[in-house]
Amino acid sequence: MAPIKIGINGFGRIGRMVFQALCDQGLLGTAFDVVGVVDMSTDADYFAYQMKYDSVHGRFKHNVSTKKSADNLEEADIIVVNGHEIRCIMATRKPEDLPWAKFGVEYVIESTGLFTDAALARGHITAGAKKVIISAPGKGDLKTIVMGVNHQEYEAKMDVVSNASCTTNCLAPLCHVLLKEGVGIEKGLMTTIHAYTATQKTVDGPSKKDWRGGRAAAINIIPSSTGAAKAVGEVLPSVKGKLTGMAFRVPTPDVSVVDLTFLSEKDTSIKEIDALLKKASETYLKGFLGFTDEELVSTDFVHDNRSSIYDSLATLQNNLPGEKRMFKIVSWYDNEWGYSNRVVDLLKHMTGK
Repeated sequence: MAPIKIGINGFGRIGRMVFQALCDQGLLGTAFDVVGVVDMSTDADYFAYQMKYDSVHGRFKHNVSTKKSADNLEEADIIVVNGHEIRCIMATRKPEDLPWAKFGVEYVIESTGLFTDAALARGHITAGAKKVIISAPGKGDLKTIVMGVNHQEYEAKMDVVSNASCTTNCLAPLCHVLLKEGVGIEKGLMTTIHAYTATQKTVDGPSKKDWRGGRAAAINIIPSSTGAAKAVGEVLPSVKGKLTGMAFRVPTPDVSVVDLTFLSEKDTSIKEIDALLKKASETYLKGFLGFTDEELVSTDFVHDNRSSIYDSLATLQNNLPGEKRMFKIVSWYDNEWGYSNRVVDLLKHMTGK
């Protein structure tokens, strides 16, 4: 079969990481043909530079060059990766104006962060695409999918789906195990200690919605809001309304960690929780959930392609005599690379349907 044609709308951190994950998994030009990437520039030379050199993830492992298309006489606007040509397309505020029909694009990775509402994302379908994957929490009439947790609920009739957030992709597998194995969650509070992102400021600057969010990212621990815990209820309906949480943005460029404090529905123990999560990491959640019993820190998880790596040494309990229900569990995640690999996994799952 011919490779399925893909378009990536937004070639920033996640857009480029998704593209790199396609390359690293050996899918570019075989299962998938990325025919176009959309951003605020069509300067392929600059895109190639950004792909070759990454301050966090290191050198790109594939051959990259550029060329000019027949209709472009000023600058290179085609990236060539391992002999595979990708057209650089100028961004638009209206996805329906993108040339997906012209290039035969079937699936669009929507990674601008601007078109997370299903109605807006469907502009890609108006433009000629068949399916849209939003690489962010979505809104409106769509299905939220977390690979390894509820991906079997995807149906071929669904035209727009959300890959949730990186934090939800870390938290949901933990909750999935606790529910599946009968421990249960009566209620819980989650905190994500999250690396700073491109939406933050390098120096103090204006921020209308979130005053603290306008403070310099690399020198502050910044409390912030997150809907990641509540979003787990969209993926696992049995915990809907039972979880909430917040975030702390911290001065690191990549790798974050989820801290979940919960009250279990039945008596359990740290030993049992460890055993259940270890078993899941080796069986039904292998590749999505990891397990570590080593004294590791955040940089040890840079470029880890799993969604969630449970830290067994960090598990705590706070139970009075006769009580066995209050626990804290901690799990790491590379919020860029792990998440981008899940976008690719979701793409593979959808096309396989």
